Amino acid sequence: MKKTLLFAFISLTIFGRADEGMYLPFQLKSIKNELKASGLELSTKEIYNPKKPSVKDAIVSLGGFCTGEIISPKGLMLTNHHCGYDAIRENSTPEHDYLTDGFWAQNYSEEKPIPGLTASIVVRIEDVTKTIQKSLTPTMTEAARQDAIDFMSDKLAAEAVAGTTYAAEVKSFYEGNEFYLFVYEIFKDVRLVGAPPSAIGKYGGDTDNWMWERHTGDFSMFRIYASASNEPALFAMDNVPYTPKHHLPISLKGVEENDFAMVMGFPGSTDRFLTSYGVQMAIEKDQPARVQVRGEKLRIMKEDMNASDAVRIQYASTYAQVSNYWKYFIGQTEQLKKNGVFEKKKAIENAFTTWINENDKRKEKYKDVIPDINEAYKELTVINPTQVYFFEAIYSLGINKFMIQHIRLYNALKEDKIDQDKVNKIVERLRESAEETMAGFNISTEEKLEMAMLNMFYSNVPKDQHPKAFTDLYEEYKGDWKTLVNDGMKLSVFTDLGRYNAFLDNPTQLVMEDEMLFMITNSMLNSYLEIVNGEKAMEAKGKLEHANRLFVEALREMNPNKTYYPNANFSLRLTYGNVLPYTSIDGKQYPYYTTMTGLMAKEDPTNEEFIVPSRLKELYEKKDYGRYGKDGDLWVNFITNNDITGGNSGSPVMNSRGELIGCAFDGNWEAMSGDIAFEKDFQRTICADIRYILFVIDKYAGASHLIDEMTIIE
Repeated sequence: MKKTLLFAFISLTIFGRADEGMYLPFQLKSIKNELKASGLELSTKEIYNPKKPSVKDAIVSLGGFCTGEIISPKGLMLTNHHCGYDAIRENSTPEHDYLTDGFWAQNYSEEKPIPGLTASIVVRIEDVTKTIQKSLTPTMTEAARQDAIDFMSDKLAAEAVAGTTYAAEVKSFYEGNEFYLFVYEIFKDVRLVGAPPSAIGKYGGDTDNWMWERHTGDFSMFRIYASASNEPALFAMDNVPYTPKHHLPISLKGVEENDFAMVMGFPGSTDRFLTSYGVQMAIEKDQPARVQVRGEKLRIMKEDMNASDAVRIQYASTYAQVSNYWKYFIGQTEQLKKNGVFEKKKAIENAFTTWINENDKRKEKYKDVIPDINEAYKELTVINPTQVYFFEAIYSLGINKFMIQHIRLYNALKEDKIDQDKVNKIVERLRESAEETMAGFNISTEEKLEMAMLNMFYSNVPKDQHPKAFTDLYEEYKGDWKTLVNDGMKLSVFTDLGRYNAFLDNPTQLVMEDEMLFMITNSMLNSYLEIVNGEKAMEAKGKLEHANRLFVEALREMNPNKTYYPNANFSLRLTYGNVLPYTSIDGKQYPYYTTMTGLMAKEDPTNEEFIVPSRLKELYEKKDYGRYGKDGDLWVNFITNNDITGGNSGSPVMNSRGELIGCAFDGNWEAMSGDIAFEKDFQRTICADIRYILFVIDKYAGASHLIDEMTIIE
């Protein structure tokens, strides 16, 4: 009885109910009965079919960081406002401030190209596990194993796309136990079509981020362009709107409690198999440090953004990115503690230990798994300060990133015999992007950030992990970071475009070694790499990878009748569930939808996060919702119990017939630990109701020509 209860606990904790699970498309056949019982009317082949048009052909990986969905036969694509935020910012100026005012192209010629943005659509997925495993042996070191995997992955990917315009990659699943090949069609001409003002797209701002109840129109629109033969092509004026194999029809019926809902997209990263040792490091070390650094960066940026519209636009997307995961880490730490995740993980590990001890063969194979995980985390905890503070405080600053791009040039100039052709090629590449890069940061702001971040690194990273050049400069300036940074920036080639171009005309090792901040950043990068790639660290990482792989293998062996889903890794997934309210762990009851009435109740003209545009207020006062309203009101957001994470932003929320009912954009505070342990009772996906989205496009913006493109089901 005790063993049965332990195994039941593992199943419920890791794999949960029907609403938990990010399933690979070809796994849907194994859960088709559950899908049908939950209300799905489509067949699994109508969702994923590599040979015929299916729902998957309308699902787009947008730039590798968000999801979009094609909603018209002319390549029109819907995603989140926060996914399109940087594209909107790049096209904004103080005179044409699309972040504040919104943007709507009235025709194809007004749609704005977004250099570097791609739209990838999955063509097919293949299981190549057996092929790759033939190259692996049990006695391999982790490094040798990874080399063999990389070699075979590259070979299989190249073979899969030979003679085609496709791209391919092999991804690892179940902590390295299985491998799948993904073939994509990647479109490189993506243009901004429309976006509401931030007062709609970011309504609620940082205050409401990760919170329910929400009233946010978090959407933007792009269009995919292709060659005349409908194939991917680089940007060209004679490209035409892409004709997709499938686009999502849109339902105006709306949602009711318990309605079936499915989400298809490209979730980025979950860690559901993380052990108690990983949870402990996250709670005690990793996340508090990230919160501290990000909080200070936000304070400095906000101060300068409030003082200048130009700086506000420059830092808008950087601020949003830093802020999003600043609050995420606060929430995840709080909920990991509140939801008892450490204790849940310990119970799983205890059950695992009981199971392996029941059989000598299992014991021999798996006896070192938990001890190895424990030992690995001891070492990883030691180097965690360098890992966190270098990335969060040093590498992530705009000017430091810019300087780090020049390390290849510095190394080329240091060679005994300089290869001038090599130097010229590096300079040419640097010159191509320099003006755009330097336009993205304000030197005064970067100076303040640099002072604060160097100080935080010095104060919070153990002294034996400080690089010598860093320590030497600290002592030379007697800890006066302000003077140090001022001296480093005032005549730097990296802080003035004129000086920079003059430097590139005649780059020398001497000039670069005169750049104090470049040299200190270079030394900190080298020190970081030495520490995180050092012998002890690599041994710990290898030990952890091996132990995690065996741990997951064992868990699957313990529950052979379970359909396991792997951790998210930016591969195409489907989750299914229902439209549902919830009651928090504190007993607070939440409804499953919000309305314009609730949006207006939050209005605060003195708070930039809760300003309601006059046009939206006018439509509300007239109750002029057109065909998008219901019972004299307009639904704005709703929630489902679908299982999503970062990368799912912008994913389509579809009904049982594969019709679009909403656009996923957030999760809820009470389940912020969900990336590590799914909270089946109150984990929710926050969605922008498609009727509110269409209302903003049509009634608010007057962009009815976009509505005319769509297939709308009344």
